[in-house]
Amino acid sequence: MRRATAAYPRYHNPPLFPGELASVHIHLHPTIGTPHKRPTQDHRPYPALLLGLAALIWIIVRVVPKPTRAAYPCMRVAMTLAAGLVAQVSAIAVSLFSFHKARESFRASRYGASAIFFATALTVTTLFRGDIQPARATFATSSHPANQPMGVAKGIFPGRVVWIHDSAATNENCVPGRYDHGWFLNENNNQTVIERMLSDGIRALTGQTSDTAAWHAIFAYHNTSRGKGEAGYQAGEGIFIKINATSSWSGNINTSDLSKVKNQYYGISETSPQLVLAVLRQLVDTAGVPQSDIWIGDPMRHIYKHCYDLWDPEFPNVHYLDHDGWSQREKAIPSQTAVIRYSDRGSVLRTGIGSGDTVRQDYLYTVFEQTEYLINIPTLKGHKHAGMTAFAKNHFGSQTRDGASHLHNGLVDPLGGNAWRQGYGLYRVQVDLMGHELLGRKNLFYLMDGLWTSDYEIDDPDKWMMTPFDNDWMSSIFVSLDPVAIESVGFDFLRTEFTAARGLATYPQMGGVDDYLHQAADSTAWPTGIIYDPEEDGVPISSLGTHEHWNNPLDKQYTRNLGTGNGIELYVPGSATEVAHHVAPAGQSFRLLPNYPNPFNPKTVIGYQLPAASDVKLVVYDLSGREAAVLVNGYQAPGYHAVSFDGSGLASGMYICRLTVRNISARPDGNFVQTQRMLLLK
Repeated sequence: MRRATAAYPRYHNPPLFPGELASVHIHLHPTIGTPHKRPTQDHRPYPALLLGLAALIWIIVRVVPKPTRAAYPCMRVAMTLAAGLVAQVSAIAVSLFSFHKARESFRASRYGASAIFFATALTVTTLFRGDIQPARATFATSSHPANQPMGVAKGIFPGRVVWIHDSAATNENCVPGRYDHGWFLNENNNQTVIERMLSDGIRALTGQTSDTAAWHAIFAYHNTSRGKGEAGYQAGEGIFIKINATSSWSGNINTSDLSKVKNQYYGISETSPQLVLAVLRQLVDTAGVPQSDIWIGDPMRHIYKHCYDLWDPEFPNVHYLDHDGWSQREKAIPSQTAVIRYSDRGSVLRTGIGSGDTVRQDYLYTVFEQTEYLINIPTLKGHKHAGMTAFAKNHFGSQTRDGASHLHNGLVDPLGGNAWRQGYGLYRVQVDLMGHELLGRKNLFYLMDGLWTSDYEIDDPDKWMMTPFDNDWMSSIFVSLDPVAIESVGFDFLRTEFTAARGLATYPQMGGVDDYLHQAADSTAWPTGIIYDPEEDGVPISSLGTHEHWNNPLDKQYTRNLGTGNGIELYVPGSATEVAHHVAPAGQSFRLLPNYPNPFNPKTVIGYQLPAASDVKLVVYDLSGREAAVLVNGYQAPGYHAVSFDGSGLASGMYICRLTVRNISARPDGNFVQTQRMLLLK
């Protein structure tokens, strides 16, 4: 039976900036900072100009008489806005001057000069046409203690996070933002490989040898953990597939229709439609879930045409949720009863950044009440305000306000670019979302989309340089029954990849990004005076899972891998995928490990393993054999070591890294020598 649909006509809003190219993105919103709020008047320049002017006046009034006030958090916010105002006014002045000189030159028949002035004016106008927005901040690479687990591991295999990587899943030659060739289209995704990856993932998660048995085990484990007994799926129990469709606001639901205007955020990293199709096929064809028992959507947003056109022909009786019910979709209905009550109890959350009315609760959408199970499929990304976004952050779109900026005060960096709430032991709103009975507690299992990941929540996907990706897309999925463990693993990948050496956004390096994972794992990490009880029923949440950091970025091992503790197990099966990645055990021999990133510009990290205390020399040579740098020359303790190499003073080209371990009595010549090639590309 065909579902009821709202009688809304197809229509399309004009782009925010007419004529915008697909490859141009302006992502630097200070107070919005994320497309969790649809761009209405908030994205027009006039409120931002007034805000910047007010900030400048405030600085003059407060800081000039007493310069020490510049260190106050509110003043850092004001300075960011004032700096935007200065940049905007300067850009306007340059544009006006250049247009004036272009006209004068044209009238004087100096056409070459006129073209140069006109191009200058057009460039400056284009770059500064949006709101007053600060540049992205660069954060120093953070460090985290390895293999110190906390919390109580969850799962059939406690703490297990299954990682499936297959480079054949994605098109290596894809240009993500190229219009009508977006990363999300079938031409850039191998559906067969993605479905095999999901099959391998759920089997490894449960220890079963068939997909049918794996689904039964997943449902049985979940229902047991919710006190329902060891029951499988029963017909009539609804399943909501919560996707991440951050950019699909307003009328931008036809990005793959060339006859229509396109979204200015065309091509940003979001939930892969091919992975959702793989989940649909598993649920319907393998687990036996009727189509009519399945809902899909990001209820604060719309469903793109390219997604709807991929899913609907095969599954026409699935409920496709849309914020407004456009174009054959069903309208998402706000609930009048489903509530989340934030555990800061009004002490942190506000309607504005650092100020405004107190926020104590939010309503959810009725789909969270109507369905028995939730499958949250976020895309692993860096995030300007949270440092990272995955399962917890994806629920910012599950509440019914027009936007989610009121929740930013519960993150590491409410403003974006300052990280003025960094550190540990502060209220983190993600914990309430993970522990709420209709959100995290309903999650059947955890499936994290790592096929097309990004350094920044509203950017195109980025290629990854670290091993084993080697300048290709991440092309991975992660599966777990432990919500804390899987986000912890995702964070380790993000913080390793997106450092200052990459030249991309470094938001995962902000201090305290994993504070919410500490608190979700262990109540002893909760802030003084905070008791996480998002239903406010007097029952605090218990440990939601286990958190720790891996031993090093090359071995990627946690305490259950090492046999030293009861934390996380990163499980990489030797599966049917042709390029399944196998993690080698640490500490068995001397090893020079692949540098990352490689190619690099200008910095890379070189790792090596010492099974015993040793006399070590690590040298970089050019191809002619000339010594370019001596990185290590001395006695070192056993274990994993990592050294940063900066090639900024060297020419582009191939270099040789040579590890020599001297005076080894067990070797005939007394030495261990290993070399590897590194490519510097400037």
